[in-house]
Amino acid sequence: MSFNLSDMQTDLRAAKLDGWLFYDFRGRDPIAHRILQLPDGMRTRRWFYFVPAKGTPKKLVHKIETASLAAVPGDTLYYSAQEELRSNLKKLIGRAKKIAMQYSAKNQIPYVSMVDAGTIELVRSTGVKILSSADLVQKYEAVWSPGQLESHLYAGKHVDRIVAEAFQRAARGVRENRPETEHGLQQWIREQFAAAGLTTEEGPDIAVNAHASDPHYAPSTDRPTPIKQGDLLLLDVWAKRNIPGSVYYDITWVGYLGARPPEKISKVFTTVRDARDKAVDLILESIAKGKPLQGWQVDRAARRVIEKAGFGKYFFHRTGHNIGTSVHGNGANMDGIETHDVRHLIPGTCTSVEPGIYLPEFGIRSEVNVYIGEKEARVTGAIQKELLALLA
Repeated sequence: MSFNLSDMQTDLRAAKLDGWLFYDFRGRDPIAHRILQLPDGMRTRRWFYFVPAKGTPKKLVHKIETASLAAVPGDTLYYSAQEELRSNLKKLIGRAKKIAMQYSAKNQIPYVSMVDAGTIELVRSTGVKILSSADLVQKYEAVWSPGQLESHLYAGKHVDRIVAEAFQRAARGVRENRPETEHGLQQWIREQFAAAGLTTEEGPDIAVNAHASDPHYAPSTDRPTPIKQGDLLLLDVWAKRNIPGSVYYDITWVGYLGARPPEKISKVFTTVRDARDKAVDLILESIAKGKPLQGWQVDRAARRVIEKAGFGKYFFHRTGHNIGTSVHGNGANMDGIETHDVRHLIPGTCTSVEPGIYLPEFGIRSEVNVYIGEKEARVTGAIQKELLALLA
């Protein structure tokens, strides 16, 4: 069996759903392939796979691709003509009234919106109500194993150390009148990753002053920007252990290349820090109380702090993202601005919390990772409390 059918049916019953309908055409839904653990094969025609909350799953495949779903359990229906597809789709769904699909109303959560509108219309024509599989998908795509949590903590221990040493290196360059460049410091960090057994898909982001106002700024040899006295320095650093299945650790810290930061920079940092802490406290308190919490609610908690301080228009991205084997994972995001993420924070998942304020002359972001346990949540690494005065 390619997946645990019993567990999936238990999840469906807990969600008060009659079933989960998987659908794909030419690889448009990689989520379905991963959850069902389908091996590579020729699948050039549409296929449907229905897992009922109780009973035996059913497959609907084209007559010239009869083995396309051979790897999963269940009875098989076949089609060739369109009329046959429609009639057998009704048989596939049976008496189900409410089912999940990789769909999100009005594309509210685009990360799971894999099924095209026409197919949704086709399935609805059978008389069934379609709900989003977004929360279900999390359980199969975003929940960590104990080993993955350990890999995260391992990466965190080394990333925290490397970030602290990177700030020291930047400060030493200023003191010795041999300033580091953004790109040079980035490459040094990558060398430290390799020495610690870490890897990353890209990055890290090393940015000074106005460059730090671009949340996805990437240093380059084309812009050999020096890190000088009086600069604000932002380090956004993410990495994972260099072994299969490891998950990322992802943080952002800021420092000032001087003895005492200017008042405006200090004020912005304090606002960002307080917004971060407000969001983290909401997560910790909600999980401890067993209170359901959705991603957009965390975003709102942080955003209100920044808006109250008068910087609302300068915070233009979500508060956090799910973390997995890719730095941006497929679980709930702390997002009420780019999307309205109604997915719940569930045990075994991890999220970043990283509000930011991006002014024309400089940007500040502060990022921690929060792991959601069964009865408690926790920040998994070091927490920046004060703006670093690197030449103090």
